[in-house]
Amino acid sequence: MLLKNQGNILPLKKTGTIAVIGPLADSKENMPGTWSVAANFEKSVSLLQGLKDVATDAKILYAKGSNLDRDPAFEERAGMFGKSLKRDSRSYSEILQEALLVAGQADVVVAAIGESAEMTGESSSRSSIEIPQEQKDLLSALVKTGKPVVLVLFAGRPLAIKWENDNVPAILNVWFGGTEAGHAIADVLFGEVNPSGKLTTTWPQNVGQVPIYYNHKNTGRPLPDGAWFQKFRSNYLDVSNDPVYPFGYGLSYTHFTYSGLKLSSTSLKGNETLTATVTLTNDGSKDGKEVVELYTRQMVASITRPVKELKGFQKIWLKAGQSKTVSFNITVNDLKFYNSDLKYDWEPGEFVIMVGGNSKDLSAQKVHWVK
Repeated sequence: MLLKNQGNILPLKKTGTIAVIGPLADSKENMPGTWSVAANFEKSVSLLQGLKDVATDAKILYAKGSNLDRDPAFEERAGMFGKSLKRDSRSYSEILQEALLVAGQADVVVAAIGESAEMTGESSSRSSIEIPQEQKDLLSALVKTGKPVVLVLFAGRPLAIKWENDNVPAILNVWFGGTEAGHAIADVLFGEVNPSGKLTTTWPQNVGQVPIYYNHKNTGRPLPDGAWFQKFRSNYLDVSNDPVYPFGYGLSYTHFTYSGLKLSSTSLKGNETLTATVTLTNDGSKDGKEVVELYTRQMVASITRPVKELKGFQKIWLKAGQSKTVSFNITVNDLKFYNSDLKYDWEPGEFVIMVGGNSKDLSAQKVHWVK
């Protein structure tokens, strides 16, 4: 998923000099992720190899930049099942200085940073969900060079990357894509593929916000939309309630605009069908795909209901400059929930219908539905 692209650094050009730096750049064994103990790691394609294969006219430079973590015992635990990162025995400063020299020769820096395959999965809990400090220090040093930096983030869980989002101009989250992940990531970085994926989780600012999820219940003292802090409200003293990235979030190399949300009726009865329509426009310069998301909320019910629930989505392909009307049909089956008697049913009342590109940026209309 493309999480940030300030200044349209991405897609990269297949010319010039590209520095590929980071402990996960040349680690083909890590590409299949956890629960891949039977995979043939020798056939996996690393990010470094994928970039070289796709951008044959570019000069690709490489430096490790840092180890996975300063603690060698931690790195050993995070490299089980033959997925060693081949720890560099040199001092941190030596490894870093080599990386900075390589970065200084490049037009752009691709930083391959994050979690190793075995940092997530069974029996792989972490007390901190930030990028390990040694890698954060490397990333900070790369940003300070003034070179454009693209963070290629490997992760098996939502990470707390507020600093990275605030300071790194481009971020591509790649999870662990399998043996051909190196080529697939390179295709996205160089624009052979226009990214269109959306997050299926909410990404927090820090671990203190966890659990954090889009479909939470309302509180007795809700914080008004857009507010950061108010006394005697349900908020933190030190950070806003907002995540770094909301559920359903994801960018593209083009830009999509939503307009004209309409409902077929604002008053329904029984088994009638409600149709919600919205106009989606690709007002960017590239063809691309957008995931249009439908959410609902029941304002009052016999038991408390979430502030929003995903009820449908459609992936729409549009040429640059093209518009399309996207429709969702909503029935009473979409309104059902398990009540206090454990009966799966729906209750009449006021509902909010929301459509947009993620769980935060939505257009909304109200409808009253009776039995």
